Amino acid sequence: MKPPPNPAGALVTATPPPGGSPPRPTATAAGEVFSDAVRYWEVRRIWYNLILLGIVVAWVVATWPHFRPAFSVAALLKVLVLAALANLCYSAAYLVDIPMQQSGARASWRRRRWALWVAGTVFAIVFANYWIADEIYPFVN
Repeated sequence: MKPPPNPAGALVTATPPPGGSPPRPTATAAGEVFSDAVRYWEVRRIWYNLILLGIVVAWVVATWPHFRPAFSVAALLKVLVLAALANLCYSAAYLVDIPMQQSGARASWRRRRWALWVAGTVFAIVFANYWIADEIYPFVN
């Protein structure tokens, strides 16, 4: 039997009892949340990588004679490993984004998640500069 319509003409739906837990997201809702997260974060991953690449290029250009010996296959492999680790760290944004989207604060979070991107990118910039200045620069022959 259909529930009676309310005065506005919409169907009345059952709500959880007070103190009860809200309904869990369905598979479709979870898939939509994941798709939204991928659409948001993967576009920004390009900018994140370009910023970090710019930092590396700036270090090499600013200290060019010093980094000349670092251009070897072995050094290139190390740089590729560091780039992979930077992208793995970038993926940690999903650990915050997906649960926040599944919470009741989804609309608010979606308007403010740019702050997580900015904070993570600033952290990566500081970390990349530290790593180059303290761990790589002194040891280049």
